[in-house]
Amino acid sequence: MAGNLVVGQAGGATAVINASLAGVVEQAQRSGRFSTVWGMRRGAEGALAGDYIDLSRVAPAQLPAVAATPGAILGSSRHKLDDEEAESVLADLIRRDVRAFLYIGGNDSADTVHRLAQLAAARGYDLSAIAVPKTIDNDIPETDHCPGYGSIARYVANATLDSAQDTESMPTMYPVKFIEVMGRDAGWVAASAGLAAPDPTSPPHLIYMPEFPLSRQDVLADVERVYREHGYVVAVVAETVRDETGTPFADPGVSAEVDAFGHPLLRGTADTLVRLVQAELGLRARFDKPGSLQRMSSRFVSPIDRAEAEEVGRAAVRLALNEMTDCMVSIIRATDEPYTSATSYVPLANVANRQRLVPEEYVTADRRGVSEAFRRFALPLLGAGALPHYVHLRDLVPA
Repeated sequence: MAGNLVVGQAGGATAVINASLAGVVEQAQRSGRFSTVWGMRRGAEGALAGDYIDLSRVAPAQLPAVAATPGAILGSSRHKLDDEEAESVLADLIRRDVRAFLYIGGNDSADTVHRLAQLAAARGYDLSAIAVPKTIDNDIPETDHCPGYGSIARYVANATLDSAQDTESMPTMYPVKFIEVMGRDAGWVAASAGLAAPDPTSPPHLIYMPEFPLSRQDVLADVERVYREHGYVVAVVAETVRDETGTPFADPGVSAEVDAFGHPLLRGTADTLVRLVQAELGLRARFDKPGSLQRMSSRFVSPIDRAEAEEVGRAAVRLALNEMTDCMVSIIRATDEPYTSATSYVPLANVANRQRLVPEEYVTADRRGVSEAFRRFALPLLGAGALPHYVHLRDLVPA
């Protein structure tokens, strides 16, 4: 393949998004088939501005450090190209003799790649447009899971363990704890908190996912029941949880805000639930909200997640070298124990602007916890030794 390769990063950064970038650069350099490997700064915004940096000069010895760095080294954005802008970007790629366009991102980024692939085909220009999957939401269809998810799941499970220890230690002071985690319309991140529970009676006692609406009375009944049974309550809630009418529990003052792709920007969900419980049940409550730390913590990176993130980057270059286009790299799980996987690819028409929600078989019958099927799915993605074993007084001194 003659010509140049462009790679960019889009959407929310993760702890392993740069591992995919390192995989792209490594494979492209090793192939010797591209004149230049260009890094596109700030995603689609950089493409519009023609803001590129020559990654061909990155020394191979530096790539492991790139892979271990959280955040998006090239810079990211959530800009959605309109039709005129997409035409402009393609024209610039043609001028630069770019023959491979690789975009590391989620569902919305897959749509950008899909549109550019279709435009290039309509213009008769040979362009391999490949999507490299990345999202902590784990909601991209047609792949076993998404790079970025294993690491945030590892973080959330550990954070839930520690927050639960704090709450159990002081049940007379703050008996109710809500932990608010990320997740747009899918509850994969919230579900990962359930991996912290070694048995059904251990916290988190309640997990609320956006797939399953609930009323305020449901929340109050749940909290009251768990408090009676255990003397304290640990509940994990996705930031986008809605009630039975579809209204977000989030602060109504900000729930009308949307990003460039029309996704609502919700804040204040856990705070709303804390105030509800205190007002209606008279129980003191508080919340923890890890925010961007959960998707960016380098200390909780899953080694499996990082390795797979690198591999999907390499796989994208291999697809481009084989002149594939309008497709996304996918991950295929081979075995659970020991965990192994391989890469493949799927058409972007099956991915762009679509979501994979948490299926019924991954949740308990009451929709307040996760099933053994989910544990079998998610635990291998966290990597070995992901969860510590904590002892309780009851383990040391028999009742």
